[in-house]
Amino acid sequence: MSAGSEQNSKSEEKNMHTVMRPMLLLTVTSSLLLFGCGPAEQAGVQPHADAPAWAELNESLIKEHNVAIRTRDDITPTGIQSNVGDGVVVNIDTLAAIELAPGVSAKAYWGSGNLMSFIDFEPNATIPAGTIKGERFMIVFKGQVQELANGELVTLSAVDRESPNGVSARMPKKELIYLEDGAPTNITAGPEGARVMHVYAPVPAAWLEMAGAPDEWVDVDLHAFPLDPNVTAGKVYDLYDFQYTELVPGANSRLISGRGTQLSVLRMDPEIEFAYHNHPEEQVMIGLRGWIDEYILADTVRMHAGAIVNLPAMMVHGGKLGPYGSDAIDVFFPPRTDYFAAMQKRLAGYHAIIPEDAKLELLADGAVSGPGLNFTEGPAWVNGKLYFSNMYFDAGFNGDPARSAVVEMDPDGSYRYISHGQMQSNGIIPGANGNLIVCDMFGHRVIEMTTAGEVVRTLADSYDGTSIDGPNDLVMDAKGGIYFSDPQFTADAQKFQAGRTVYYRNPEGEVIRLLPFNDFAMPNGVILSPDGKTLYINNTYDKEEWWNVVSDKENFVWAYDVADDGSISNGRKFATLNLTGEVLDRGGRTSGADGMAVDTDGNLYVASFAGLQIFNAEGAFLGMLNMPTVPVSVTFGGVDNDTLYITSYDKIYSMKTSKKGFQLPN
Repeated sequence: MSAGSEQNSKSEEKNMHTVMRPMLLLTVTSSLLLFGCGPAEQAGVQPHADAPAWAELNESLIKEHNVAIRTRDDITPTGIQSNVGDGVVVNIDTLAAIELAPGVSAKAYWGSGNLMSFIDFEPNATIPAGTIKGERFMIVFKGQVQELANGELVTLSAVDRESPNGVSARMPKKELIYLEDGAPTNITAGPEGARVMHVYAPVPAAWLEMAGAPDEWVDVDLHAFPLDPNVTAGKVYDLYDFQYTELVPGANSRLISGRGTQLSVLRMDPEIEFAYHNHPEEQVMIGLRGWIDEYILADTVRMHAGAIVNLPAMMVHGGKLGPYGSDAIDVFFPPRTDYFAAMQKRLAGYHAIIPEDAKLELLADGAVSGPGLNFTEGPAWVNGKLYFSNMYFDAGFNGDPARSAVVEMDPDGSYRYISHGQMQSNGIIPGANGNLIVCDMFGHRVIEMTTAGEVVRTLADSYDGTSIDGPNDLVMDAKGGIYFSDPQFTADAQKFQAGRTVYYRNPEGEVIRLLPFNDFAMPNGVILSPDGKTLYINNTYDKEEWWNVVSDKENFVWAYDVADDGSISNGRKFATLNLTGEVLDRGGRTSGADGMAVDTDGNLYVASFAGLQIFNAEGAFLGMLNMPTVPVSVTFGGVDNDTLYITSYDKIYSMKTSKKGFQLPN
């Protein structure tokens, strides 16, 4: 579009963009603060060219690496040049901050279609009211803000992940909101201040004018693009409730789309590689954690946290991850239809299990109700009630049987102790006669107990003439044999057995060791497939400086073939458990994997530090249930045996599913 009266009119309209309006009220010299420079060329704004300087090299790389070409006919060049350049890696720390309002400063970067800004608020600081033009996402990274949504003030907040200890393990939260064209906005930070990320489409005119961009760009009709948003305007979401979509093996993304914006909040595993590729959508990337050696045309540039790069449409790129993996946010203009299709496919598998309208229900909060709960474990549904262990731990995981209990809970969430001060129990399963089979962890035994709390008999307390250490989790087969793990997670300084392992108590009462000692760094959850032919074992800790065993089991659920005599063989990786960034940052492979459940279709549910992870019968990841606190264990129950009951420290949650839990016939 050429400059003239029509363009000047459009520029005036763009100047009314809400959040940019406070900037235009500042002095003229404030426009130079964005990059600490004056002329447009110094700010990285270059005149539009028909063919970019990198086009010839790009074409040769496409041929050299046999890059598949995907095209679109719905993208019109906007004429806007990125303020960070094309394919040039810079760090957000090098961008000068600009004051949006008293106590509010921002750093911004953009491509041709999206603008991203990180905004820091001092306590109670406010961006004056205005109106959104185009669309805007806001994600809270720190603190708390209030924003207008559908005419009412709503609160959005962020909390950090808490490193799990014996008394608490808060999950992270980053809330976000999407506002469309014409929506009012008025943002105020909470008493501790805040940090938020804004993502706009199209690039707001006010930013371009402050950077000295030419008065020539093309207006973008966001409704011309084929995808509708996958979020509702004005609704508050938690980023961690969005399911992962696999982009390439080992790279999973939470995809959030508007009409002209697609956020790809990416978790990339250590050592994976992205082959050379390109796409017709522009990509602006910022590193959040770890690092990636990004291939950009013929160069390789290491991108750490805070590094930014703009990859224009069709520019060839790839990357290789380092030993800690990396988290990043990619912003695509316009939204990628291929990513959307992959997301829909992944969601179809997840929602075949967890209905779209299903909600996590808090059944009991042991911090405020009943006789009290501390660290809940080992749930089992027996005769219409939920039974579980209430283990006492201090922050350092030092236990105390005198303050531990076995608990009975009614479907309405009311509960009572059936045994208190007698044992530090852990895993519980139904017995064939309606009794409970219980791991008395600190008592070094597996016992049978009535639902009134009476110990009937000891089922296993030794192997090879020596006491077992700390039975943790267990599962029964169709013959009445019992598999149980012993990670030696007990208070005894001197252990009885030579290491951690998994045992089988056969129907005759003989205890058999199934694995070499310390084959797993910390074997924990055990479960059988519905046909009884496969035993699954997970691994809680691995590759940690503070843990005295390192194994090759890492962050996997392992599968073993089960023989007629109960022995196992052919150990193999079955499912890869997602790790948290905190674990990856220290080079660990600790999944926090604990209790597991299985449904009649063979889908596997694994409680872990990252959330309740769900896999199909082939071990493919389907999705993850986000929770307020770390899930510890899980079982099926309810009238129709289609409800997940999840123990999570001092709380018990439930979730209705479309599946039925597998249970042995009576």
